Amino acid sequence: MRVLLIEDEKRMAQALIEILRQENYEVDWCADGIDGELAAENDVYDIIILDVMLPGRSGFDIARGLRRKGKKMPILMLTARGEIDDKVMGLDSGADDYLTKPFMTKELLARLRALGRRIVNNSDGSLTYGDIALDVGTSLLRCDSSGQTVRLSEKEYRIMEYFLINQGQILTREQLALKIWGYEDEAEYNKVEVYLSFTRKKLSFVGSAVEIKALRGLGYELRYKART
Repeated sequence: MRVLLIEDEKRMAQALIEILRQENYEVDWCADGIDGELAAENDVYDIIILDVMLPGRSGFDIARGLRRKGKKMPILMLTARGEIDDKVMGLDSGADDYLTKPFMTKELLARLRALGRRIVNNSDGSLTYGDIALDVGTSLLRCDSSGQTVRLSEKEYRIMEYFLINQGQILTREQLALKIWGYEDEAEYNKVEVYLSFTRKKLSFVGSAVEIKALRGLGYELRYKART
């Protein structure tokens, strides 16, 4: 999953980035509220870790702004302030959970896992659509119609995960590039097409009726046509 960390304390941010990457999270970092809010609006992040006290724009304001714009990604709010009123304000602003500094690494990771489970749409820890299921722990793609499974590469997994979390939505090539590679670069745009092709071949290999449909001038959408 891709995490956006909005934290102005450099040492804290560097420590969190190292911890999260060791746990196989993809992490992008913004050091002020204005840049952080702009990044969060890109719709490529699965979870936001948001400090309250930020230059430019407070975490409370960022959370409220994201929720007003219909952004639904889970938000974990961080603060050095532990008063109950601040916690209530954070939750009322749109945060899903609240963690007071200093905190233990294992508690942070447990809360992130809990927030991540809200994204998964099946009790067995998989993302499902049509006749396919993606196991988020093993990167195995299963087709229920054929019973076939195949393991996805890291990039294939992230592409499939992104489509499944956003099923019913059209995803642009720019969104996919930013989501999978983390920054906008023409070279990465070309890689999107390559890895979409790889992922389509895996869907075909397991015999699924799900396809990644290219919509000219718009982007890509997951489609399912049940076989009769």
